[in-house]
Amino acid sequence: MPTGQPDAIVRVSGLSKRYGRLIALADASFSVNIGEVLGVIGPNGSGKTTLFEILGGVLPADSGTVELSRDLPRPALFYLPDGITPWSDQSVSWALDFTIGFFGGRSELRREVIDRLALTPFLRSRLSTLSKGQRKRALLACGLLTPHPVLLADEPFDGLDLRQTREVTEYLKGVAAGGRTLLVSIHQISEAGRLCDRFVLLSGGRVRAEGAIPVAQLEEVFLALT
Repeated sequence: MPTGQPDAIVRVSGLSKRYGRLIALADASFSVNIGEVLGVIGPNGSGKTTLFEILGGVLPADSGTVELSRDLPRPALFYLPDGITPWSDQSVSWALDFTIGFFGGRSELRREVIDRLALTPFLRSRLSTLSKGQRKRALLACGLLTPHPVLLADEPFDGLDLRQTREVTEYLKGVAAGGRTLLVSIHQISEAGRLCDRFVLLSGGRVRAEGAIPVAQLEEVFLALT
């Protein structure tokens, strides 16, 4: 069970999930602290997406618990999956406005999010016509406009080039500094090191390490424990 931390707002204890003989998650336990960027890292097939789907309420766990702080408003978590194209025939601008209206989102951040994620050139474009990187930024913008205090983002940098990745990284760090808690799954180790305050390292469905890992040691720790 994760150790109690005074700022922990999410405590995950003993989450397990099987698909027949395949163990997707096995007794995964860790905590998420308020206002931090917690990175979930691990090789392909390590259980990252399964973990996020359980936390996001998309997939039931076979066992284990997810405990949310009583101080969090409900609903507390917003899950932004990887590889989706919702509202494919609608424009980016429509998607942002729908998110704000449907979830009671942060309308005061609309212009900031558009500017920081460089969405202006394709605001009128349909989501189905966007490149992978453009769609990723548009949907990340939707996630950032929701009112939920904890945002779960699965592979937020997938499809972004180097410059875009650096710019989005800096923006997300600022979002967390402003009080939003971010739980992100990242396969780019270098970007994980730049963005995240702490890490949960998954391998074979198990948590192999949790805590702050110096950037210079992150790759070595990753290779040693996976």
